[in-house]
Amino acid sequence: MSETASHPSAQPSSRRKRIAILLQQGLAPTNLEIHDDSARHAHHAGAKALGGGGETHFNIAITSARFDGLNRVARHRLVNDLLAEEFRSGLHALSLVLHGEQTP
Repeated sequence: MSETASHPSAQPSSRRKRIAILLQQGLAPTNLEIHDDSARHAHHAGAKALGGGGETHFNIAITSARFDGLNRVARHRLVNDLLAEEFRSGLHALSLVLHGEQTP
């Protein structure tokens, strides 16, 4: 049973899980890959300022029909808007590869 299924009102403790839920809900992707790349960035000033606790840097690849007809900047804004609360609470950086279903 998933963390959210056993406690519907509880937030998953893992940032990666929260990101996955937010992106699934907001984009209904046909492909979603999330890789925590925080360890490679632990020495950066931004990561150190956040306490070096990890889950600050992610590589994310998404294919979603929501991206069809949107340019690259609009796609990135959509993802950043969906993850705004995560950025406020310690997410530092994303590397994004975003494809539409019909338009790459």
